[in-house]
Amino acid sequence: MLEHGGRLLRAVRQYGIAREAWLDLSSGIAPWPYPIPPIPVDAWARLPETEDGLKAAARAYYGARQLLAVAGSQAAIQALPQLRPTGRVGVLSPCYAEHPQAWQRAGHRLIELDEAQVEGTLDSLDVLVLVNPNNPTGRRIPREQLLAWHARLAERGGWLVVDEAFMDNTPEHSVVQCAERPGLIVLRSFGKFFGLAGVRLGCVAAELPLLQRLADLLGPWTVSGPTRVVAQACFADQAAHPAQIERCAQASQRLAVLLERSGLAPTGSCDLFQYVRSDRAAHLHDFLARRGILVRLFEYPPAVRLGLPASGADEQRLAQALADYQKETA
Repeated sequence: MLEHGGRLLRAVRQYGIAREAWLDLSSGIAPWPYPIPPIPVDAWARLPETEDGLKAAARAYYGARQLLAVAGSQAAIQALPQLRPTGRVGVLSPCYAEHPQAWQRAGHRLIELDEAQVEGTLDSLDVLVLVNPNNPTGRRIPREQLLAWHARLAERGGWLVVDEAFMDNTPEHSVVQCAERPGLIVLRSFGKFFGLAGVRLGCVAAELPLLQRLADLLGPWTVSGPTRVVAQACFADQAAHPAQIERCAQASQRLAVLLERSGLAPTGSCDLFQYVRSDRAAHLHDFLARRGILVRLFEYPPAVRLGLPASGADEQRLAQALADYQKETA
């Protein structure tokens, strides 16, 4: 299994700090979960009904003409490489590590690229995979550039796979509205923006024949009945969406200022996290963990990613720990 954020129970065991004493900033998930609506007993007792309105609610929220709900975008990440013959797959790196692993596992030849290498390599690729905004750096590639890359790939029957797991905060930059075009596949994650990662829901937007093939591969009832109820309520709560966008943006900016004042100016970000490259990333990670603050560590390049503190008290706790770190490393 690859390393991910949110491994709080492991940190509890490793550092001997009780779970309730931790400030967990290791995942890029909004720390203000949407309220859970009442869930009818039928949602638990019956097999899920695909005609229950979830697809329509998701299409309206994302602005996509066709999509498939899946058990977290992770399910699609693992399944998509099985839907085409083995070939040359470019992955824009650094990247969410599940993407390259899934394509390699399916027998494809993987080519890791930085952004400057894409133009010169694209015409030799069968598939280009990227995360936008990027995880973990927060780097966002302009919409026009993505559509130009897609057009070149599609001419040869290639795919552009765009993982927009962190795009809900900046929906104006999404390409999901174009995902009916052959060869453009867009992944969206429900749990990050709505703060409900535990429901395990994602959506895939693409042309209908590909969605049908993906649905056949994944099989029936992939999204549970209770999840479908919760998601529909969240998608439909239009008044709450701009409020969540604004709250995340403000918290992310405050976090950036806090880090900069602590001598740890972010090198990347989006509205759900801040990313700091540092040769001392492992030391910083351990220093904070010993004080009950969990952040995400990346080994190459060495960096940490910090999710949003949920409250002023959490921000103050982080600020004090970073001030202590400054003193120790001065």
